[in-house]
Amino acid sequence: MIDLDISFFIQLANFIITLLVLNLLMFRPIREIIRKRAELMSDQLAKVENFTGLADTKVKDYEAALDGARKKGMEIRNDFKEQGASQEHTLLAEAGKVAAATMKEARAEVAADKGAAMKVLDGEVEAFAQKVTAKVLG
Repeated sequence: MIDLDISFFIQLANFIITLLVLNLLMFRPIREIIRKRAELMSDQLAKVENFTGLADTKVKDYEAALDGARKKGMEIRNDFKEQGASQEHTLLAEAGKVAAATMKEARAEVAADKGAAMKVLDGEVEAFAQKVTAKVLG
């Protein structure tokens, strides 16, 4: 059986005083440090989330700008292709005209040379015929 005498009350007072001193010296400062740490972590988490949101926004803006630049580059490239194709057609048409004129001149020159050669040969045909006949008849 438990005897409730004066020592029980002294031990109870000793326990309560020890609890109050420990609370004042240990528990309260530790709880304060934990509270400050939790506030710091929540502030840091809010900053990280804000930074992540800004980074995502900047990445999306960058990608949109990059897509716009690619489209503009493709348009410029296609414009240059079209200009090159039109210049190519122009140059080929001019080259075709020059080639046709050169061919016409060459044909005319060949025809003139042929006519001159025929005139020269017409004059010499009689002499050649007599030489061949003389060799054949012997």
